Amino acid sequence: MARVLQPKDRDKTAERLLDSSMRNSYDPDVDIDWDAPLVEGKSFMPEERVSLYGTALWDRLSPEQRLELTKHEIGSITSVGLWTEIVLMQLLARYAADLDPRSPHTHYALTEIGDETRHAIMFGKAIGRLGLPAYGPPRVVRTPAKLFGALIGGPAMFASVLVVEETTDRLQRSMLDDERIQPMIRMINRIHVVEEARHVRYAREELVRGVGSLGRRALELHRLVTAVVAHTVVNVLVHPAVYRAVGLDPREARAVALANPHHHETRRWMAEKIVPFLTEVGMIGGPSERIWQKAHLL
Repeated sequence: MARVLQPKDRDKTAERLLDSSMRNSYDPDVDIDWDAPLVEGKSFMPEERVSLYGTALWDRLSPEQRLELTKHEIGSITSVGLWTEIVLMQLLARYAADLDPRSPHTHYALTEIGDETRHAIMFGKAIGRLGLPAYGPPRVVRTPAKLFGALIGGPAMFASVLVVEETTDRLQRSMLDDERIQPMIRMINRIHVVEEARHVRYAREELVRGVGSLGRRALELHRLVTAVVAHTVVNVLVHPAVYRAVGLDPREARAVALANPHHHETRRWMAEKIVPFLTEVGMIGGPSERIWQKAHLL
């Protein structure tokens, strides 16, 4: 694929993405009716993608409890998504600081920061509108992530961004035309999917350009960083406290979810697009591939 991509092509891609951003972007304050009532009985995510689906604990839940769990799980995923958007903004700002300010490539990086700012606000409003806690990742993840945001760049940065964006994108795309899902959730997903498609194109091309210049030892380091990010993110998407909201013991329910074969399959399904790409360009392989397997992404 893109072993043929050259740095000079960056501006051509950026010009297309800037044009698309000008023609096809959203304003969540205008395009989402935040005052519209939720539709009674509609779910907040597909039940078959809930972490406990297919287990004895799931079978014990009433329809009302299952509906409530979909709300809290999507709220947890959204909280983590909001946090990763902010980390991405930090990475992009540091990346753009070293670029030529006259370049369309730089202009698109700055445009993407603007997109991510709107997305973070949109996610925050959604969590508040649903009356949910700001679950997010635990401190044990937030603290080293600050170091990641300050130090990591190059292929590991772009690969990590792609892991986060493309796994959640798969879940969001599955809800766009699903009439079982709350209209507000579907509109949020539509906005995010349309705008993230540009971000994915930008990151994929830059990853391909960067990975070809890595020596063997550097490649293994970038692979390791990416694998650790992937493992960490998928493991914090569902906060244990979501289970307490439906009367379950968080420790027991999390243990059941982590051992749930159906949940493992959902993780692999979410990663179906990004894993082959990262494998093709050489960012999955070597000793760190075991981390992907432990995360049930391979």
